[in-house]
Amino acid sequence: MTLTELKYIVAVAREKHFGRAAEACFVSQPTLSVAIKKLEDELEVKLFERSANEVAVTPLGEEIVRQAQSVLEQAAAIKEIAKRGKDPLAGPLRLGVIYTIGPYLLPDLVRQAIARTPQMPLMLQENFTVKLLEMLRTGEIDCAIMAEPFPDTGLAIAPLYDEPFLAAVPSNHPLSTHKAINAEELKQETMLLLGTGHCFRDHVLEVCPEFARFSSDAEGIRKSFEGSSLETIKHMVAAGMGVTLVPRLSVPKEAFSTKPKRRSEDQAFVKYIPFEGEPPSRRVVLAWRRSFTRYEAIAALRNAIYACELPGVKRLS
Repeated sequence: MTLTELKYIVAVAREKHFGRAAEACFVSQPTLSVAIKKLEDELEVKLFERSANEVAVTPLGEEIVRQAQSVLEQAAAIKEIAKRGKDPLAGPLRLGVIYTIGPYLLPDLVRQAIARTPQMPLMLQENFTVKLLEMLRTGEIDCAIMAEPFPDTGLAIAPLYDEPFLAAVPSNHPLSTHKAINAEELKQETMLLLGTGHCFRDHVLEVCPEFARFSSDAEGIRKSFEGSSLETIKHMVAAGMGVTLVPRLSVPKEAFSTKPKRRSEDQAFVKYIPFEGEPPSRRVVLAWRRSFTRYEAIAALRNAIYACELPGVKRLS
């Protein structure tokens, strides 16, 4: 049994396909297949059920793959320990970020990271929460910036900031003259939602639960109003198609200027309105595997995040 063979079975379990697993490991498919067959013969167990379209992991194979992942992490930790003897921050840090945070935090964060720890480049991955959790579990990324809540997977978690939500409405909408707004006033509006899979969609539905009936399997015009990104949703608001909620960091700086500029001549303005009283918000956290050994890298990343501007949010320690 070799570390290479363990790497191969983890790749096949992740990709559910021998060809893609071979590409991910930079070897030919026959090389990978022979190595896995050798390991199965040595262990005298079948790790994978092979079919024409997909490869499935056997129940016993799932246990072995989990142990193989742990062994690979421990082997990688030996290299990390050696690196830390020279420079605790040496080497890239693989960071995952959810879609509704990445565009608004990453530009400033990358600049801060380059200035503070140039020897630790950030390898970035944007994805849904559920996918980032899986990538953390399999070791594809080292840490992730996500919004609570998410399933308890035994990860180490450090709170970063609480981010309030604002309502986004067309500038010619009756609500645009309000200095503040409440959830009750949004009940009769056409609410534009992100598509299923975005955790921010669930956050909006917590504030406005009456829109939960317009789920992914619902019929009607509001189903067609689901957007793929917050920026798409904002353009739809600007076009007068409805209203939505947005996190504070996604609001452009010029929106708070006394003389906002048009994005284009034929688009309506978008007016961002705060909530009355205690606004709805989301808690943004940094999560990583407890077995991850580069504690200094996590601390350096947190410091770089705290050095970002982060307007309008409540920083947490």
